[in-house]
Amino acid sequence: MALRDGGLEPLDIDVPETAAPRESGRRHTWAIVLAGGEGRRLRPLVRRLHGDDRPKQYVKLLGALTLLRQTLDRTELAIPVDRTLVVTMSRHAGYLAEEFKEPDRPHVLAQPEDRGTAAAILYAAHRVGWRDPGATIAIFPSDHFVPAAARFMAHVAEVAAWVDRNPERIVLLGAPPTTPEVQYGWIEPGAPLGEVTTGPVRAVRRFSEKPTKERARAYLAAGHLWNTSVIVGKAAAFAAAGRRGAPVVSDRIERLRPFDGTPDEIPAAHQAYLLMPKANFSRAVLETCADVLAVSQLPRLVWSDLGSPRRVIDTLRRLGIGAGSIHTGLSSGGARKEVTACR
Repeated sequence: MALRDGGLEPLDIDVPETAAPRESGRRHTWAIVLAGGEGRRLRPLVRRLHGDDRPKQYVKLLGALTLLRQTLDRTELAIPVDRTLVVTMSRHAGYLAEEFKEPDRPHVLAQPEDRGTAAAILYAAHRVGWRDPGATIAIFPSDHFVPAAARFMAHVAEVAAWVDRNPERIVLLGAPPTTPEVQYGWIEPGAPLGEVTTGPVRAVRRFSEKPTKERARAYLAAGHLWNTSVIVGKAAAFAAAGRRGAPVVSDRIERLRPFDGTPDEIPAAHQAYLLMPKANFSRAVLETCADVLAVSQLPRLVWSDLGSPRRVIDTLRRLGIGAGSIHTGLSSGGARKEVTACR
C-alpha cells in the first residue's frame, strides 16, 4: 500500500517495455529505503531537538534536512524518485505528511505492524518484483552519514550493473572495520567473482550478525568487513533467499499477491502481519544464505551508521554542529566512539 496525502493507493509502476540493454538495466533499478524503525536509543537527542519522540529518520540531525531526506537526496543521484519505495509504519503517517509535501515524491509502503527487517525488505522486494520481475533492487537504511554521496552512489550503480550480469547473487556493501564492533554484521570475503572499478566483487564465506566481542576481535584481525546494510540484488534473488531463511514470513507475504493493488490489500496485510513472526533480515536470511551472497568493499570515503548516541556525538563534532548540551545529554548513553572512516 502506498501512502499518499494520508490515504492509501496502489503502487503504480511504469515498467519499460523496450530499451537499449544498458538503458534497460538502469530503468529496472529500484531503491528501497528502510524508514520503519523507532530510534529508541536516540530519543534523548530527539526530545532536545523536537520535544517529542519521533523516530530519528524524521529528525534534522545533521543540518537542515532530515536523515530520511538526506538518504533520498543521495539515492536520487543514481535512482529516480519514481522508482524509489520508502518502507515505513502506518503510525508514521503524520511524520511522512511533513516530509513529503512536494508533488515529486517516492512511493511509500506503510506496514501495519513491526515484524522486523525481514518483513520490511521482503514485502517491498515482492511488491516491486510483482510489477517489474526483472528489477534490480538496492536496499538503503535511512540513518547513514555519507558525505561523499556522488562517489557512494556511483559505486552502488556499478554494483547494480554487476548484479544484472550475475542475477543469482545478492551483493553486500562492506566497510573496512576500525574496531571490534558487536552491533554490526561481519562479512568474511572469499574468492573473487568479478570486478567493479574500485576492486573485486568477492564471494562470502560466512556472514555473522552481531557477534560476541571475542569473535569480533578475531574478525577484525582476520580482515573481515563490516556490513553497511546497503544490499543490492534482483527482486527474484531476494524472494528466493527469503524462502530459505524466513519461510513463514515469505509465505505470508506471497499470499498477499492476489490482493496486491486492490481495496482488500490493507486488511489482508494486517492479517498477514498478525500471523507472521518477527525476524531480522541479517540473522534470518544473510546468515542462512551466505552461498548466494557476494561483497563489494566501499571505495575510499567516509561512512557512518548513526544508530547509537556516541556515533551521533562524534559525527556532530566532526561537522562542527550541535550544541554542547546535546553532546552532554547523549553521553550518558555510554556508547563509545564509533564513527567509521572507510579508507
